[in-house]
Amino acid sequence: MLTLLLASLALAPLVLAEAPPVTGPVDVGVLKNSDIRVVQKVLYTKEDRLELGVSLGVMPFDGYTVAPAVLGSGTMHLSEKVGVELQVGGGYGLKNGVYTQLESATYGVAVEAYRYLASVEAALQYTPIYAKMNLGNGTILHHDVYGLVGVGGTLEQSVFPSAEITIAPTLPIGIGTRIFVGPNTALKFELRDNVMAEYRAQSKTWGLKQNVAISAGLSFFGTAKK
Repeated sequence: MLTLLLASLALAPLVLAEAPPVTGPVDVGVLKNSDIRVVQKVLYTKEDRLELGVSLGVMPFDGYTVAPAVLGSGTMHLSEKVGVELQVGGGYGLKNGVYTQLESATYGVAVEAYRYLASVEAALQYTPIYAKMNLGNGTILHHDVYGLVGVGGTLEQSVFPSAEITIAPTLPIGIGTRIFVGPNTALKFELRDNVMAEYRAQSKTWGLKQNVAISAGLSFFGTAKK
């Protein structure tokens, strides 16, 4: 028995050496969805970088005014997904066609409306999507999609000749995208709904108002601190 055991151990390397290599598919069983991972290479990173941006915007959906605006922002990206933003804006709300028609001699209606002048907002950004798009000819477009929510204040002025000023507490909620055109530059497009609690001096009432803004601009990224 001992002789047979020693002979088997001596011949084992020869048997293994003569075994044919595995060239076909190997059965690893059934893969579950949880076993599959897609790795997305992030070419343009944001983590630990300061993003400074300037945009031109418009608030076209108010019932009585339309307001062009200039917006400046600074966003500190704590990670690829989370950033803290401060935005400062300024503009001037103009009477739209509805307001002009109501105050004309035909109707003679005085509408208690307020025009946008300025705003300051702090917001938390969350970026769940980083994606690439093939435009053809070897051109790959890198972009991300983010959402935001924050707090702030909006300065507005009555359209009436008395021109009362009000400062309205503001809740900004928005969605946007950055299209990267280089490691330090991106095009930025955003839709932001600024929900305000506004005091109206003429009627001595509080009311909710929404300044929905559409903006487009440029962002510039600084060097990461790490």
